[in-house]
Amino acid sequence: MSFKNYMKDHCYTFLFILVAVTASEIFLLTCKMHWVIRIYFALAIILACIAGFLMDYFKRRKFYNKVLNDLDKLDQKYLIHEMIARPDFFDGVILKEILDEVNKSMVEQVNLYKLQQEEYKEYIELWIHEIKIPIATSKMIIENHKNEVTQSIDEEMDKIENFIEQALYYARSNHVEKDYIIKKCHLQEIVSEVLKKNKNSLIKEKIKIELHDLDIDVYTDFKWCQFILNQIIQNSIKYSQKENKEIEIYANTYKDNVVLYLKDNGIGIKSSEITRVFEKGFTGSNGRNANQKSTGIGLYLCKKLCEKLGMNIKIQSKNENGCIVMIVFPKDSRIELL
Repeated sequence: MSFKNYMKDHCYTFLFILVAVTASEIFLLTCKMHWVIRIYFALAIILACIAGFLMDYFKRRKFYNKVLNDLDKLDQKYLIHEMIARPDFFDGVILKEILDEVNKSMVEQVNLYKLQQEEYKEYIELWIHEIKIPIATSKMIIENHKNEVTQSIDEEMDKIENFIEQALYYARSNHVEKDYIIKKCHLQEIVSEVLKKNKNSLIKEKIKIELHDLDIDVYTDFKWCQFILNQIIQNSIKYSQKENKEIEIYANTYKDNVVLYLKDNGIGIKSSEITRVFEKGFTGSNGRNANQKSTGIGLYLCKKLCEKLGMNIKIQSKNENGCIVMIVFPKDSRIELL
């Protein structure tokens, strides 16, 4: 708060005081008062006004400078109302009351938004669980009436099931802390479950699977980790080469962590796109291919869930030279969830 701006804001007040002093001097002149008394009277009024304005200016400057400094230090600016002490001047009190009312209104709106989001999330989860019933029934019918047509339908049902599972985990991704159990899990078991789930696609695409060095325990949530691996395996299947298709899965133990490697010899990712693969909705040139029709959600979810679970995920690739996806597990079971 500058003194120049303060003076501009009170210019009319200074003008009125000057007019009042001038009028008083004219009145005293008509009363034939001694010139010393007239000067003393004018100076007393002017000095008293200047002292009052200076006291008011320094009081306001101290208050507003503190507010601005506190605001600058805050990451979440909307919390500034909690940092402001009740001022001892009237318009400052009004400002404090306004900020308190604004914050109260904001909290009410945020709570309403959270309630709506929670209701929508609950509906999505309920719908997903309900839709699984006719899908399971359809797959049973297909199992009892196997032929080329039903086999094709079964493959499409698997795709639908994957998209539904993706929607479920997306709905839960912001509240993973309410739906996780961090415990010691065996990597071999997690990988085997994921491969079993994708066995039909792996057999159809004639993809060779090589597993080794998976007899390692890691700390994670079994079902969330299984979902992450499933997304990566499906990407490897989707973006595989035409011939000699391979997926190699292995793990290494290091000083502070365990790294699971998923390596394929697929079509790879362009160097210019590798830094964006975890962005929400990013499909890349391969994903925009008419045969692939990627949603750009899978790897985004993998990255988000890994961060929530205290893990990390990295990817290395060259165009036409396959991909290596690395999932980093902490060795310590004491994981701080976000």
